[in-house]
Order: sequence, then structure tokens, then C-alpha cells
Amino acid sequence: MQDVVPLRPLAPAPPPPAPEAASPPPQPKPAPPSARTPAAAAPKPNPAAVPPKRLRSGDLTGIDGHRADRLRRGKQEIEGRLDLHGMRQIEAHDALIGFVATAQRAGKKTLLVITGKGSFSGGDSVLRANVPVWLNEAPLRAKILAVTPAHPKDGGSGALYVILKKRREG
Repeated sequence: MQDVVPLRPLAPAPPPPAPEAASPPPQPKPAPPSARTPAAAAPKPNPAAVPPKRLRSGDLTGIDGHRADRLRRGKQEIEGRLDLHGMRQIEAHDALIGFVATAQRAGKKTLLVITGKGSFSGGDSVLRANVPVWLNEAPLRAKILAVTPAHPKDGGSGALYVILKKRREG
């Protein structure tokens, strides 16, 4: 290590700035007791918005029992279908966002999103893995009440039922 020569000479560190002898700002005088009012207290900050609970596939919390049973048995009416077969990730993501937003504006509740099972890739479908992640991200998460695997007649593990929240006016 003694014979090592630096490639560039090291620049000397700049000297620290000299501390200024500034006088502290004068303290404000408290208001007389008659001028103080409890109503003039500082406004309370809004509590931080609680992020929505993460969606878990198959968790039908928040859905009435009759509807949950109809979903499990594949008897629930599907009000919209989106088939993502053959799409690239970016195309599928954009299509999913548009589809969910349009369906919610139209007042639809139960959607079927077909991702495919990835049979040509040995069961490793990129869309099948990414759609649940996308559904948990903004802007989709705020619109969705629940997600559950589809009944075999509707695509089974290669599709998802997406249950939408009611659209809030405003």
C-alpha cells in the first residue's frame, strides 16, 4: 500500500464557514388573557388516510352470503368480461384499468378477467401472476371490493371474478 499513487491529487477540504455572531430573534410577547380564546386554537390536522386493506384472492369479506355462495358455485351473473390472452403486460395493464373504470361507471358489480393458465409456458403465466398485483395497486384498488378465482366453467384458475364497489358520486 505504500507504493500506491492516487490517480488524481486529492483536493483539500474547504474550510468550515466561520460562525456568525447573530443575535437570536426576539421572543413574541404572549397575548393578554382577555385576547386568548379557546376557539382560536390551532386547527387539528386531518388523520392520515388509511390505505385500503390488501385484496386476497378468495377473501369474500364484505359480500353478502348469498352472493358469495353464487360466486363459489359459478351461478353469479357476470356483467362484464375481459380476456387478456395474447396481450403484452403493458397492453393488459392498460386494458384492465380502462375495463374496471368503465364497468364501475356503468354500475356493474361482477366482472370476469381471463388471464389464461400459461399452458404454453409450463404454467408460468405472466399475466396470471401480475393481474392480482395490479388489482391491489392504484387506481384499481379503490374500485374493488373482492377478488376470487373463477368457477371452472368460467375459466377456473386462469380467470378471476372481480367484485366492484358501488360508485361514489362526487
